[in-house]
Amino acid sequence: MVTAQEPPDQAANTIAMLGRAYSLLGFQIVDGVVGAGYPQKPSHSAVFAQISPQGSRLSVLARGANMSPQAMGELVDELEELGYVERQPDPSDRRAKLIMLTPRGHECIAAGIATIEGIEERIDRILGADGHAELRRLLTELLTAGQP
Repeated sequence: MVTAQEPPDQAANTIAMLGRAYSLLGFQIVDGVVGAGYPQKPSHSAVFAQISPQGSRLSVLARGANMSPQAMGELVDELEELGYVERQPDPSDRRAKLIMLTPRGHECIAAGIATIEGIEERIDRILGADGHAELRRLLTELLTAGQP
């Protein structure tokens, strides 16, 4: 019997393995970005992954990250304090605000892209080019089949 203190065998199912891989890779990206001189928390990835180069409304960021606008607002506040984003009036609706990347925010994203490229190279070394291509093909098939 599994108790609350004993987590189930993480290799026992595909979902657990995918979740562990997602967490591991996400932390590696944050570590790389922080190491490049752009401090942040893993939760800030929810903003960076959703924000448009032309700016995004808070509600769009929240919906894309599957979180409440209040929670997204807290992340945006933190990123604003760090100098990565700023709020500007939305030219299409002056009552609304756009969350815009600052030059430092663009640099932070560039550091994230460089980190991801390094991780991709590491996956190539571990799985080989053919294995990496097969992993991408299988994940694409799985994600495409899951769309409505």
